[in-house]
Amino acid sequence: MESLIAKLLSDFEQGKMNRRQLVTTIAAAAAAVGGAASSAEAAGKGFKAVTVNHISYNVADYTKTRDFYADLMGMAPKQDDGKNQCYMAFGDTFLLPRNARGQRQPPLVDHIAYTIEGWNTAQVEDELKRRGYKKMERGEKGGPPTRLGPMQYRPDTENSFHILDPDGFDLQISGKDMKA
Repeated sequence: MESLIAKLLSDFEQGKMNRRQLVTTIAAAAAAVGGAASSAEAAGKGFKAVTVNHISYNVADYTKTRDFYADLMGMAPKQDDGKNQCYMAFGDTFLLPRNARGQRQPPLVDHIAYTIEGWNTAQVEDELKRRGYKKMERGEKGGPPTRLGPMQYRPDTENSFHILDPDGFDLQISGKDMKA
């Protein structure tokens, strides 16, 4: 799954596919993985992803992205702060367009969050530690988080953690009721 998403993100960043194609393909892949995740859970390994919680984009102007997805895809703007970001709700997930930090940063997919079944913060943290991840604290309040290194994890909200996948993409593991 990680290599598929890495390839999709690479294709998107190279202009070989548009955002709609990216989101549709990732959603289909996540649904297809459901059976494989059940097998892993039955073997007592890892977590069971049940949905894509959200996809976070760094964009040049979040209002243009907001208006585009509302108009073309019928996504409903939620929690619009009026200056930097909003949530674009669709189904049980949302797109999170955010103004990019820094002036010349290219638009990119910042991270993808997956909701796992049966969230328990202590159990998730224990599983990450069991797999050799070391805890890393967040950056200063209001500033960007410090970049994760391999085999590090970072708490984000009260029920989510960030890690890097094998290709260096930011993966957020989340509970169903995540409050981003």
